[in-house]
Amino acid sequence: MRFFGKTVCSGRQVLVATAALCAAVSGIGLTSTARADDGHKVAVIDVAYIFKNHSAIKAEVAKVEAELKSFDSELTGKREELQQAAAELKAFKPGSAEYADAEEKVAGMESRLRLDMARKRKELSDAEAKIYFENYQRIAEGVKFLANHYKINLVLRYNSEEMNLEQGESVIRGVMKNIVYHDDSLDMTKGVMQYLDQTMRTAAAPAKPVR
Repeated sequence: MRFFGKTVCSGRQVLVATAALCAAVSGIGLTSTARADDGHKVAVIDVAYIFKNHSAIKAEVAKVEAELKSFDSELTGKREELQQAAAELKAFKPGSAEYADAEEKVAGMESRLRLDMARKRKELSDAEAKIYFENYQRIAEGVKFLANHYKINLVLRYNSEEMNLEQGESVIRGVMKNIVYHDDSLDMTKGVMQYLDQTMRTAAAPAKPVR
């Protein structure tokens, strides 16, 4: 069986994983939608909530943030070395050989520092983008799985964040919400989170050899 381009199980494991997924999503509040026999069925999902609250996704983001914090500390030390070298430059007479050597040293240190900063920040930015890209694909797979399971025709993205009058940006986001009201039974957010839990555990588990 393949999820997200990786082989995670086969044979009996396929049946077990599929059954577990069906069991995991059986009580997510979409039963009223699933019972409808005619017309189009609609559900909603808060993708931002999943990114903010799913433990595995949070752990991946936290790892990148920790690496960025560590790099910032490293940069602080390099900046101090650069400042010290610039201060030593003032001890030499402009135009002298010593001054030229020290000036070249400072320029080299500054150039390397800028290159290191640009390279590392791009590396971390790419790593963060990859986290959001891959997990959004997982979320989309979960939405598709639940939609097929409950015979849902359309899934809309919404924002469950409550407006905070003391925070202007929060009020603006609230006013700009595309969905003003929805029945709670249409919300598949928790079901998708359960789907992610199950599939990510299955993907992390070592595949048993086929006999």
